[in-house]
Amino acid sequence: MIRIQRRCFNWRDSMREGAFSQAFDGEKRPTHIIVGAGSAGCVLANRLTENPSNHILLVEAGPKDHKWDFRLHMPAALMYNLCSDTYNWFYHTTAQKNLNNRTFYWPRGRVWGGSSSLNAMCYVRGHRMDYDRWEKEEGADGWNYESCLEYFKKAENYDRSLGEDDQFRGNRGPMNVKRGDGEHPLHRAWLEAGKHHRIGTTSDQNGKDQEGIGYMDMTIHNGERVSASKAYIHPILGKRENLITSSGITCTRVLFDGNRAIGIEFIRKLNFVGTENIDSYSREKIYIQGDGDVILSGGAINTPQILMLSGLGPAEHLRSHGIPIVADLPGVGQNLQDHLEIYVQQECRKPITLYNQSSWKFPHNMVKIGLEWFLARKGLGASSHLETGGFVRSSDDVAHPDIQFHFLPSTVHEDGRVNGSCHGYQVHVGPMRSKSTGYIMLQSKDPRRAPIINPKYLDKDEDWKEFRKCIRISRELFATQPFDEFRGKELAPGSDCQSDADIDRFVREKAASAYHPSCTAKMGPATDKMSVVNPKTLDVYGTENLKIVDASIMPSIVSGNLNAPVIMMAEKAADLIKNEQQKRV
Repeated sequence: MIRIQRRCFNWRDSMREGAFSQAFDGEKRPTHIIVGAGSAGCVLANRLTENPSNHILLVEAGPKDHKWDFRLHMPAALMYNLCSDTYNWFYHTTAQKNLNNRTFYWPRGRVWGGSSSLNAMCYVRGHRMDYDRWEKEEGADGWNYESCLEYFKKAENYDRSLGEDDQFRGNRGPMNVKRGDGEHPLHRAWLEAGKHHRIGTTSDQNGKDQEGIGYMDMTIHNGERVSASKAYIHPILGKRENLITSSGITCTRVLFDGNRAIGIEFIRKLNFVGTENIDSYSREKIYIQGDGDVILSGGAINTPQILMLSGLGPAEHLRSHGIPIVADLPGVGQNLQDHLEIYVQQECRKPITLYNQSSWKFPHNMVKIGLEWFLARKGLGASSHLETGGFVRSSDDVAHPDIQFHFLPSTVHEDGRVNGSCHGYQVHVGPMRSKSTGYIMLQSKDPRRAPIINPKYLDKDEDWKEFRKCIRISRELFATQPFDEFRGKELAPGSDCQSDADIDRFVREKAASAYHPSCTAKMGPATDKMSVVNPKTLDVYGTENLKIVDASIMPSIVSGNLNAPVIMMAEKAADLIKNEQQKRV
């Protein structure tokens, strides 16, 4: 029998097929099975349980985001989880031919809150033209900016202490958002640099004007990370009897009766294997049936993997793995898009950076920071330190910003996993709408094996040109008067890197992912054979009762970080699902 504690399953108890139904105290089976308790899944679970007639089962492969684990809640501790597989799928790409055959590290959240429990807490909506493009050019009916804005506002509880109150911000939503403090002298220099450069400044990157240097909005409240789980799930745990949550449960495929989704198959513990072992996997399978929708919210990697394992995807690829075909959907796993970035680094002549504050080479400082955060939720531990940033157009011919900056009053290497060796500062900079696209494919029909991830970085000549602009504009900003008192030698790419060929060589050696995978099951019109999802209903084409809500359904990547857009999409999706339910009544 399954014991229920605070409406959470204790999966260590013995289980049998059909046991989920008992968790609803003899009531009907779940009306919605949500696969993935990441940013989208948490929002959906909250909004759909507002209707007491719904019975929601939220399935998550990773553990709960326990309060006691400071790594999930201290903003400055984000690298602990980005460097560990405890709460992280720890994915890697294939070798990238255009980048010295390097393999890229792609952390993805495997915990309540998903990647919102691991990310740098930057809250960026993207540009209004991104969403208008979705509707006008890419066939995502109903997803223009005006339609999306109300859901950005619905999700948001923006810190009003600065006095801003306009048509773009929300102040009643679950997601606490504050403006970065930007009090560090180097952050102030960065903010001033915008006034000395054509880029200019902006008072609100998520408001009317995105372009310019400005403060970064952050999902931090009272010194703690605000993940989607903390905002949407924890406030309702134990209060809504129609929500069942789980941990340690990995969905391996969707179950179908014909083309109608009727439930999911899962295993209780996922161990990635180096060689295929279907027999042991078969003994571990458990099946759960529902009375309504199955909603995939696994993200841009896991969702297409589950679809293909379930028989939905490019028919030839599925046949090569011996997977029976439910629907031939050639767009599943295709159109993979990500943001690639580079670090431009400058030595700082004053010992004011985070260099001696963020490494165990200086244990007394680390202990002080930790104690201050544990006791008062204040100090250097209460920020991810990416408190300012900016957006710029690479040329006057570009309609809206296509380059993004994240400024840091320190230097790091190896995707942030290695601290710098001296006092310095850096800007993370990269193109936001690169032309190159890649794919996700199955490595095996055994779900314990990670999929093949090939972003095909820098496959188009235009992408190289944009990167050269990224580095040159960053150098111009660092050369402005506000940095005069701090500026030492250029650490990266270095003063000897000047020509296009030199810059291209630097990009090949040092470019890194910004961890923004998206677009692998895009929504679009049925007339587009590469579309996977109906934008009006979020149904997967060729199926019934199967929906997708996560970054995979973006038709194209937005101009900025992805967490805020995914939360918005889930808010909007919840209303679409509710409206669909009302029509059925």
